[in-house]
Amino acid sequence: MEQTVSELECRRRTFTREALPYLDVLYRVAVRLEREDASAEDLVQETMLKAFRSWHLYEPGTNVRAWLVTILRNTFYTLHARRQRLGHTVDIGEIEEFTLFDRIQEDDPEGRFFEYMVDDEVMQAVDALPEPFREVVVLNNLEGFRYEEIAKIVGVPVGTVKSRMSRGRRLLRKTLYTYAVTTGYLTPAAAG
Repeated sequence: MEQTVSELECRRRTFTREALPYLDVLYRVAVRLEREDASAEDLVQETMLKAFRSWHLYEPGTNVRAWLVTILRNTFYTLHARRQRLGHTVDIGEIEEFTLFDRIQEDDPEGRFFEYMVDDEVMQAVDALPEPFREVVVLNNLEGFRYEEIAKIVGVPVGTVKSRMSRGRRLLRKTLYTYAVTTGYLTPAAAG
């Protein structure tokens, strides 16, 4: 029994050291998938619980961030399918707010920088993308995953990722053209 406790403690330490630093990444991806903060927090908590339970399956030295985002994505689709089968949701406003995420979240300078550079209009355009395009745009442009990593996370060929990126970016350009002109990012002559 003592060896089991020691193994569990060792697993907890390595998980804390290697996985917890990616909480903010998971949260940003979850918000883009769920489109709601409370649901995103629940998704991140569920993801971290699954990741800890499966930590023995993680191969040290591989991309832990991609591994965690894959778990998050799979958890999202599982929960999404379950919600559709059940046909109703609980009003999260009626439940007292308390989340593990708020208690262990650390400052994320990259996230804060991103918040200042990309405003609500751009994020609304990203959120309005159809799900397959939104997913790859978020993973690539917002979280910095390479196409090969996205292909593994999403479970599609790299060519499909590239195609979805291209179509997602095209939709964003179309949606944000007027905004880019009115804010001075583009001049009408340069865009046309």
